[in-house]
Amino acid sequence: MYKSSLESSLHPMVVQLASEIVGLWNSLLNISSYERPLDFDYIEGKLEGEKMVIENIFYQTPQFRKMHLELAKVGSGLDILHCVMFPRVEYSLPIFGCDIVVGRGSIGAAIVDLSPVSADKTLPKSYIEALSTLPKDNFTQPRELPEWGDIFSSYCLFVRPNGAEEENLFLQKVKNFLEIHCKQSLLVSKDDPLLVAENLAGQQNYCQHQQENDKTRRILEKAFGEEWAARYMDTVLFDSPA
Repeated sequence: MYKSSLESSLHPMVVQLASEIVGLWNSLLNISSYERPLDFDYIEGKLEGEKMVIENIFYQTPQFRKMHLELAKVGSGLDILHCVMFPRVEYSLPIFGCDIVVGRGSIGAAIVDLSPVSADKTLPKSYIEALSTLPKDNFTQPRELPEWGDIFSSYCLFVRPNGAEEENLFLQKVKNFLEIHCKQSLLVSKDDPLLVAENLAGQQNYCQHQQENDKTRRILEKAFGEEWAARYMDTVLFDSPA
């Protein structure tokens, strides 16, 4: 069971989802530690006079080059969960991503997707078959994807959960996506060089578009400075494979 040092101060949905994600990683995958700069495990800064704390955990598996879960808190007004699983480019696997943003105790944004890296921007057939069996979404406040949102799949869920029932529906959707992803990853074989090049280009495109999220970059720059923010975006959040 994952325990965050921020647990007592974070929104309950953020705490529960973090625990569910790490729990599924442990139960379904052969995880191991991931080498990263130690100064990024736990970070403290100031944002507009309020304390900002970031906590990161990382893993890897034979199929995933990096699995990253970030929890962040700014004063009493902002809680963030960010999670990405980057496959190794030798495998034709989509990129699992999930984010929750809580402002003043209310969840303003919640997104989960399995983003394709193929040249035709479609998910593998096995994923489509599995995702198609899930219950239809029933959220009252869908949100519009950003301009660079063409990196996401047609199954992407981006909403503002309205009340406890929709919060639980979103949690279940994330668990469904993640369970499908982990199980599918264990069934794939390494690709031929042509597909490896396609997978690499797809991941590079994903990282490039995610780095266009100016809101994230501005928050990091205000709290830690431009140089630190650029390093964090490039090496922790969206490090593109070489």
